[in-house]
Amino acid sequence: MTGYPSPDMSDVELVDVLRALADPVRLHVVRLLANGEPRAKALDEWGLDLTKSTMAHHFRILRESGLTNTIVDGRTHAVQLRRAELDERFPGLMASVIGDGRS
Repeated sequence: MTGYPSPDMSDVELVDVLRALADPVRLHVVRLLANGEPRAKALDEWGLDLTKSTMAHHFRILRESGLTNTIVDGRTHAVQLRRAELDERFPGLMASVIGDGRS
């Protein structure tokens, strides 16, 4: 199993995370990923009426900002929130963004 490169968590900046989360589509995606489990990148998984290229753009922004990892297993691609790492780096941020009360 391999994936696309994500920044090391020590290099992730709060301003980049907040900029990525400022977009309603990306915020929706992050909320769907809140449980920390990988989710297929297939368009029908997200409940959004967007093109494949638009979703690819949003997934790239989330990955490059340090919010997610992309997992590649053969032809299957999945995205996973880096929840534990984000909670350690920015305590309380993800709980506030997702609204789950977890700290």
